[in-house]
Amino acid sequence: MSQHKSLQGSSGLVIKRNVLKRFERVELLRKRKQWNLGDRVHGLRKTKPDV
Repeated sequence: MSQHKSLQGSSGLVIKRNVLKRFERVELLRKRKQWNLGDRVHGLRKTKPDV
């Protein structure tokens, strides 16, 4: 399935995403020490991606 042209930059590179996938959110929360092994992975708190 191809990507819609409005989602691609002029050079064809993908634009940085605003939304993180679940495993990326867990990884980020672990770095911030806000999630520990054994905690729930559903209903995670909102996170903003690191710049």
